[in-house]
Amino acid sequence: QVQLVESGGALVQPGSSLTLSCLASGFPFGNYLMQWHRQAPGKERETVASISSASGTVNYDPAVRGRFTISRDNAKNTLYLAMKNLKPEDTAVYYCHAPTPNFWGQGTRVTVSS
Repeated sequence: QVQLVESGGALVQPGSSLTLSCLASGFPFGNYLMQWHRQAPGKERETVASISSASGTVNYDPAVRGRFTISRDNAKNTLYLAMKNLKPEDTAVYYCHAPTPNFWGQGTRVTVSS
């Protein structure tokens, strides 16, 4: 059974840091490009960052470049998103996604508010 389980979402103040995790199971995680997406209230889902299977290539949405870092540990079947200097506009539900087999997690909520 394929599962992507995100965790780490929280309510934090602007300027804070937070790290999200996504634990994968049921498929060969290390073989696939992985992505983080987010969906803010009333907005469409958008791609935040992506990372190749061996971590050799990473890409970021311009809105998060320099503040967010995507990484993975293939031995632990885990994807990460380290976020710093969080802004209110980062408030969203964050999802991990394996595009090629099109597997999605259930999402974890990040709220940035003072």
